[in-house]
Amino acid sequence: MNPLKSTVSRRRFLKIAGLTGAGALVRPTAAPAENTPDQIPTRSFGRSGLRVSILSLGGMFDIPNNQLLLRQAIRWGVTYWDTADCYGGGRSEKGIGKFFRRYPGERKKIFLVSKSDDRDPDGMTRLLNRSLERMGTAYIDLYFVHGVGSMYEIDNDTRKWAERAKAEGKIRLFGFSTHSNMERCLMEASKLGWIDGIMMTYNYRLMHTPEMKAAVAACRKAGIGLTAMKTQGGGQVRTQTSTELDLAGRFVKKGFTDKQAKLKAIWENPAISSICSDMPNLTILAANVSAALDRKRLSASEIELFRQYAEETRSDYCAGCSRICETHVAGSVPVGAIMRYLMYDRDYGDHNRAREHFKTLPGDIRENLAEMDFQAAERACPRNLAIGRLMKEACQELG
Repeated sequence: MNPLKSTVSRRRFLKIAGLTGAGALVRPTAAPAENTPDQIPTRSFGRSGLRVSILSLGGMFDIPNNQLLLRQAIRWGVTYWDTADCYGGGRSEKGIGKFFRRYPGERKKIFLVSKSDDRDPDGMTRLLNRSLERMGTAYIDLYFVHGVGSMYEIDNDTRKWAERAKAEGKIRLFGFSTHSNMERCLMEASKLGWIDGIMMTYNYRLMHTPEMKAAVAACRKAGIGLTAMKTQGGGQVRTQTSTELDLAGRFVKKGFTDKQAKLKAIWENPAISSICSDMPNLTILAANVSAALDRKRLSASEIELFRQYAEETRSDYCAGCSRICETHVAGSVPVGAIMRYLMYDRDYGDHNRAREHFKTLPGDIRENLAEMDFQAAERACPRNLAIGRLMKEACQELG
């Protein structure tokens, strides 16, 4: 069965959404009835027995002042909501709480995810209780340890904590998110037997590597629900090579953008339960929902073109394998994290978020970063990234 099957046409959705052209505003519409074809498809989330929408609303935007977007997300079936204790200094969770208090009946429709930056059980308990209070809910559907880069960060005490939180009814499922060393984290998690869900960086640049394929397959076999994030792979497709021109032309002919095509490439893999996307306005939400409803699939040749493009531009994209480069840099410099901050600034256009993250680095690292020697790290980098130049640019743009 086609995992993207939907009986609603893309043209009909655009009419429902009130779009009159590229960049048009979306007018609120009446909520569709439950399980109608006007809502996006769902998929099973690992072994949990739960189904989730294939598109997840990322919570890194001004939720308190954008309540209409949450309402519209539910109307279109985007019922997997992702947030974290640290997003917006807590405003993300408070905004969700504001919505649930106004529409208490909507809570049961939402697959709600939040995260803990703390690894210590006592700290995790404190943050979980604060998240529950902020969002005005008795439970969180999936609770993550946030930003795991090594499975040494999760141990038997973590397992006991998760079991206790489940027994108390405060969480239903447990797992972690990972921005770096994803393949190794996924593979090791698949052997534990008590991880329910993982959210990882996953896109057309990474999905074709043997390591990522093996890791995803292992998690699927273990019954772990997988959510993809950072799905755009470093910004829009440019037009500097014949491969890029061919890609862009094919997308236009099929009626969707390169951003939508990148989402569809991920949905082709049935092991991916959902895509978490930062959708801070109704226009982006509508575009992504339109892609989810569109029955047109990418052909094998288009998937191959994505792979070729990823290979041709590999030196433009940090794949998150920071365990390799960071061992060749003195002073515990978090190269992978700084690369991610540059991505927020350049690819997302979110300069404020990038600068705030950069400011959290220790002062001595920020002061000395531009003058440090990264030659050994560059030699070790499998993608031949110009790490030294990029670190200097991070200082100039974010410092």
